[in-house]
Amino acid sequence: MGIGRAKFYDWRRRFGRLNEHNAWVPRDQWLEPWEKEAIVAFHNEHPLEGYRRLTYMMMDGDVVAASPSSVYRVLKHAGLLQKWNRTPSKKGQGFAQPDRPHAHWHTDISYINICGTFYYLCSVLDGYSRFIVHWEIRERMTERDVEIILQRAREKFPNEHPRVISDNGPQFIAREFKEFIRLAGMTHVRTSPFHP
Repeated sequence: MGIGRAKFYDWRRRFGRLNEHNAWVPRDQWLEPWEKEAIVAFHNEHPLEGYRRLTYMMMDGDVVAASPSSVYRVLKHAGLLQKWNRTPSKKGQGFAQPDRPHAHWHTDISYINICGTFYYLCSVLDGYSRFIVHWEIRERMTERDVEIILQRAREKFPNEHPRVISDNGPQFIAREFKEFIRLAGMTHVRTSPFHP
């Protein structure tokens, strides 16, 4: 046949099965159970070291000779790896509702059709009472238009300094809008994409 004995028996053993050239290679048998226990024990002795440094410290101390990826896999399986400087996400834990009127003003821009012509509707809504503070319909909606609408809303309540909550539209991320918010004594918060 012209092939080696080992290749023939390998083919015979795989007969009837699909070729899995890029399949997952099980690596659990590469380390003995005592080696895995030694890695975990060494990590417990040196909890502040990362898995790479731990690997070379174990090699230098003749504890276990393993690759950094194997040490990582063992520590991850044991639940001993933690991301450094991880701050928990507050998404999905609710929103701190305002406790008084005019603490939060929500603003949004909608595209509406009036008699076959499309216009922009921009409304400013109080987050506490759901009262519509101000609204306007305009033919265009630039950053300057949003500033005018918010200024007219502020003129109705001149002593209030609300937090403006908006989406990430181009009008709200412009440098001039940020400067307007600062000069008006308000603060601005943008919502996360795809979150109400």
